[in-house]
Amino acid sequence: MDTVRYSSDGQLLDIHRAAAPDAPTVLLWHGRGPAERDVLGALAAEVARLGATVIVPDWHPDAEDGGRPQLAASLRFTWDFVRDPAEVVLVGWSLGGRAAMATALRPDPPEGWRPAAVVGISARYNQPEPLLGLPSPMDVCDSAPPLPIHLVHGTEDTVCDFANAGEFQRVLAASGRKAPLTELTTDHPGAVMAEYSPEWGRCRPAHSGSAHREGLRTARVIAQAAGLPTQKARATK
Repeated sequence: MDTVRYSSDGQLLDIHRAAAPDAPTVLLWHGRGPAERDVLGALAAEVARLGATVIVPDWHPDAEDGGRPQLAASLRFTWDFVRDPAEVVLVGWSLGGRAAMATALRPDPPEGWRPAAVVGISARYNQPEPLLGLPSPMDVCDSAPPLPIHLVHGTEDTVCDFANAGEFQRVLAASGRKAPLTELTTDHPGAVMAEYSPEWGRCRPAHSGSAHREGLRTARVIAQAAGLPTQKARATK
């Protein structure tokens, strides 16, 4: 893993490198907690083990500008990092998941770019995306491009209700866009191979237990979205 500065204000990102030099690339955004790229460390490492290079930036939703410039800077860094930006898979968790989905489905993509696929993990899709000044992902389903969409959500999530992911899946289907929904038997952090630590007062990577086990399924979904052959995680139609 390499750690580099990617933005003009000194933000850091981790690059979890796959073994193959021509591996597909995944850009993975964390959620509402500021500068929590470490929370996604175990998940990113597993996706890299499955064959994709994963870029995980810190960003600050708590900043006055809502972290918008940092999300945009992470996109620019990733475009420069890869040979073909059109092959990048965009993934986000929680608030980052809504930002990723809104970015991928927006009618006017940034600099004409769309990801090869998008994966939303434990996010709310019926709320506007103020960080990027975008409507909610549900609001743009009718005009969404025909790119692969994957949803992952824990049925025990008390932060972002699992029912919202099911509603989003149905709205996408009504717009002619199939989006498999992988149901995990875990809570909000468990979907990204993490757990809440009372000692830390925040989430941390999980290296054992149910959060780790269910997080492995999320890793496989991301790897599949990147075109890698893996054992398929169970998903609803």
